[in-house]
Amino acid sequence: MDRKNRLLSVLETVGIFAVAALLLLTGMVAFPGFLTADNLLGILNAVALLGIVAAGMAFVTYSGNIADLSVPVIMAFSGIIAVAALPLGLPLALVLGICAGLLIGAMNGFVVGTLNANPILWTLAVAFFMEGFMRFTWSNTQVYPDTTAGTAGAAFIQIFRVRIGPIPLVVAVMFALFAAAHLAITHTRFGRESRLVGSSRASARTSGIPVARVVFLNFLVTAFAASIAGIFLTSMNRLGVFYLGQGYDFRAVTAVVIGGVMLSGGRGNMPGVFGGVLVMGLLTNIMTFLGITAFRQNIVTGVVFIAAVGLQQYHIRAQGKDYA
Repeated sequence: MDRKNRLLSVLETVGIFAVAALLLLTGMVAFPGFLTADNLLGILNAVALLGIVAAGMAFVTYSGNIADLSVPVIMAFSGIIAVAALPLGLPLALVLGICAGLLIGAMNGFVVGTLNANPILWTLAVAFFMEGFMRFTWSNTQVYPDTTAGTAGAAFIQIFRVRIGPIPLVVAVMFALFAAAHLAITHTRFGRESRLVGSSRASARTSGIPVARVVFLNFLVTAFAASIAGIFLTSMNRLGVFYLGQGYDFRAVTAVVIGGVMLSGGRGNMPGVFGGVLVMGLLTNIMTFLGITAFRQNIVTGVVFIAAVGLQQYHIRAQGKDYA
């Protein structure tokens, strides 16, 4: 990354955290109990699952594939498989749940990377297929773990509720994934190749970069993060069912985009994505304090996404470039 692009990246990151600081100030002024340790920790806990998904989704967007719309079904499928495998023991059930999500990610990566399928159309088709598959296989019903004391099911439903000191485990996992993702993008060959593939696949191929492999690995990373989030989400809800995870694809892409990752690929950073997640969490928390209903909150989220994409397109065209 040259000096100019690095400076732009820093400015964009500072900008999203400035928005977060403004939201914090707004909440503090409007609601006396807003800026408390319990409320701030509650905000982090509330956005942790979104943060985990966004940390993975950023790789697909960064590599120029816009978004993975199969993320909700990866979350649901991972959770269902983990619950179904609990009779084999908790560790093996968790591994099988993650492997189930990785299987979908591997299929997405192969079809998009090697067969050059449109990432939006393909992952949307996978989402429809997997939802139908789960509904058919489990007869459109919810899958419950055996929560008898001392069983693997009882331990499973506590995963989301585990704390490391005052910090919820899910929050610690979110921070760990963001740190690992930041190191991967900034200090590894994989990160550099992902940036080049996102900037221009033709140039990347000319440079000898194995584009198909890079795209495959990016979808695999996204699926891995979604699988972890899916297991946490299933543990939180104490059941596995096909509809868990719905909406996380759009919310994750919104966090990624307002965090400065270009939808066209090749530019962005993980601190910015975390800032985007934080902004969404603060915005939701403030709207909840104001008594704004969930569907109206969705309208606000949609407006934020449209504004962020509009600003990206304006910036691209101002540089004399075209999104396509």
